[in-house]
Amino acid sequence: MATIKLYAGFERFWHWSQAALIILMLITGFEIHGTYTLIGWEQAAEIHRIAAWTLIGLWAFAWFWHLTTGEWKQYIPSPMERILAMVKYYAFEIFQGKGHPFHKDRSHKHNPLQRSAYLGLHLFIGPAIWISGLLYLFYGDLGGIGLEWLPLGAIALVHTGAAFLMLTFLVAHLYLTITMSDPVGADVKAMITGYEEVDD
Repeated sequence: MATIKLYAGFERFWHWSQAALIILMLITGFEIHGTYTLIGWEQAAEIHRIAAWTLIGLWAFAWFWHLTTGEWKQYIPSPMERILAMVKYYAFEIFQGKGHPFHKDRSHKHNPLQRSAYLGLHLFIGPAIWISGLLYLFYGDLGGIGLEWLPLGAIALVHTGAAFLMLTFLVAHLYLTITMSDPVGADVKAMITGYEEVDD
């Protein structure tokens, strides 16, 4: 085994800041939706709006960083046989004590399933949330850009549906990150320190 620096400083800042903002938006978003009452609708809406603009700004910086450093290549989908090997491992082989079919290095930080999941998050779930959120926020001005025909109910449905997909991703990500790393919690530690033990 060798210890290498796998995650850059900005990558870790972006990851944890994004996680905090998403959790904050989920908490305030479900309060706005009327699921529960914690701080009141008006305060929840104000915090939700500020967090949303902050997250959009963070994503803009993250996209710039990925494009200029070449890190976008980490999300190129893997061949189907490698994806199926990961599915087989998580479904059966992990319970039989077999070795992990994927080994990290600087050019391959994410296993084939993670690559597909993160690509879906960045291309579909994230944009669905912020585009529907902006349409919701500026609904009264949509006539100025020819979108007055968009029904508010449909925009709200897309925004809420995308929020549930984000919540599902967050729960699955936490479960797999904490329980499937070896030793348990090693991936969380690596995302804090930037360093991780990998096979030679």
